Amino acid sequence: MSQDKHLPAPDVAELDLTLSVEAYLPQRWDRATQVGIRPTRLLTERPWVRSLGRLDMHVKTEGWRFPTPPSDEPASRQGDSGQQGQETRAERCEGESCGLSPPLPLSPSPYLSAVNLRLRPTKDTVVLKERLLYLLQPPLESCLASKQVRLPLRPYPYQMEGIAFLMPRHAALLADEMGLGKTAQAVLALRLLFHAGLVRRSLIVCPKPLVSNWARELRLWADDLPFEVVGGDAQERSSCWLVSNCPLKLVNYELLTRDAALLADERIAFDVVILDEAQRIKNRDAKTAQVVRGIRRERSWALTGTPIENKPEDLVNLFAFVDPGRIPPDTPAKRLPHLTGDCILRRTKDDVLTDLPAKTIRDAYLELTPAQRQSYALAENEGVVHLNSLGETITIQHVFELVMRLKQICNFDPLTGHSAKLERLLADLTEIAESGRKALVFSQWVQPLEILAGALEPFGPLQFHGRIPDRERQTVLERFRSDSSKHVLLMSYGAGSVGLNLQFTNYVFLFDRWWNPAVEDQAINRAHRIGQRQPVFVTRFVTQETIEGRIAEVLDRKRQLFNELLEQNSPPPSLGLTEEEIFGLFDLQVRPKRCAA
Repeated sequence: MSQDKHLPAPDVAELDLTLSVEAYLPQRWDRATQVGIRPTRLLTERPWVRSLGRLDMHVKTEGWRFPTPPSDEPASRQGDSGQQGQETRAERCEGESCGLSPPLPLSPSPYLSAVNLRLRPTKDTVVLKERLLYLLQPPLESCLASKQVRLPLRPYPYQMEGIAFLMPRHAALLADEMGLGKTAQAVLALRLLFHAGLVRRSLIVCPKPLVSNWARELRLWADDLPFEVVGGDAQERSSCWLVSNCPLKLVNYELLTRDAALLADERIAFDVVILDEAQRIKNRDAKTAQVVRGIRRERSWALTGTPIENKPEDLVNLFAFVDPGRIPPDTPAKRLPHLTGDCILRRTKDDVLTDLPAKTIRDAYLELTPAQRQSYALAENEGVVHLNSLGETITIQHVFELVMRLKQICNFDPLTGHSAKLERLLADLTEIAESGRKALVFSQWVQPLEILAGALEPFGPLQFHGRIPDRERQTVLERFRSDSSKHVLLMSYGAGSVGLNLQFTNYVFLFDRWWNPAVEDQAINRAHRIGQRQPVFVTRFVTQETIEGRIAEVLDRKRQLFNELLEQNSPPPSLGLTEEEIFGLFDLQVRPKRCAA
């Protein structure tokens, strides 16, 4: 006991703890414990709002094992950084029309805070959680001005509206006029969706000549988003589709159609599929359109400056991809604006670019040379006699053959090579070259362009058409841009009407007219687009008292009808050339036989 008196006193806290445990420690279990489980959704899943943060990946495109995007930038520029790199990008975009305003300042600017543009759900969004998703997002300007999303240049206000239009929509058709930067708007909208965690896999489909342009725009606007170009042989493409985990794939229409069997694999699905130059699927029964519609996807975006090229059915066939089922069968044309209005955004340069230089279009009415007139009169008379002799077996193809023959005579006399258009073009190019300017000359055939190349030798002509290999086309454009002795670029409508930025030229000549006014407008807008600082002068050659004058009248009517439908006025029943109009080009006494209903 005496030893116990010398022991230290127990700690009060330890004593209380011991007593507490002993007091509540159960002696036995009266019944088995029932375990209840309740699932709880984490904030990493949709539709919860997530803050916009940088993608947690730092893989460079050049490091991928699969085919990498073609690089068209000098090595010295790829390593630019800081202010010097920013100026280099600005200069490059100024020459290539990226659709930009001056570079973004390093500190927040009044421009970004004053607009306060927010994403708006579509009219048919009825689920509350989806509406809250966009309501609780910060303003778009704040997202683009944050440190996580760095931009080399500042988008125009109308481009910000285009981004806000695309992001909340699962079905969207961006139909801005050519030259307004649809590519940049789509890339930025896609980048923000990746940052928000709303998409993880996406696919961009474009024409083959535009693959390098998309690669350049992706490196410029989304340098933190890895992407790969689908290419190579069948085995490489199969690995790209089925094995690669790259979040963004870029493929051209031709390879996409060739890989239709691979795309049928259930493992291939995308959160977003973007079609560039979406008018490529205007033919509903074409294999390309069928393959595109069969891709598994959550969101469908289409980009095109010409949603209607010939007739309202073009728009209907586009929506077979954009939003299948939105347009019921046999819908009258006057109902299309009401059904598709919430999914289409259309702006013209006149609407949004008040500071863009003027575009002057003039029709140069020319008299055929005596040799041309003689050949033309003989060909037309013989052609009409032949068509009338066909009787009820005549077809539209027979009329087209005569039209093509006469149009070629309007370009050059087949016997002497004389050309009233060439004489006028030589006079105009002489003045253009003396002033140090450059010009584009368009034709629907390659043969006239090759003839012009020889006749225009003093002006350093370059050619850009289907007979020029794809690997050489970029070199041709760069030479035309940088060589002061090259004053004229001879282009076919097919090769030069889309995807090219040639705003360093301000003269455009349509040596002969295309059937479709939308294609002509695309050709003209290679020069009249963002970045152009000089007025653009367009000259359309029309020979008097010939088939060209008659076609020009039809084209003017089609252009007016095209604008009426896009402006959501009451459209006429057809925008294309009807059979009666085609046969009406000549004074024919016969018509094809009609089958009884």
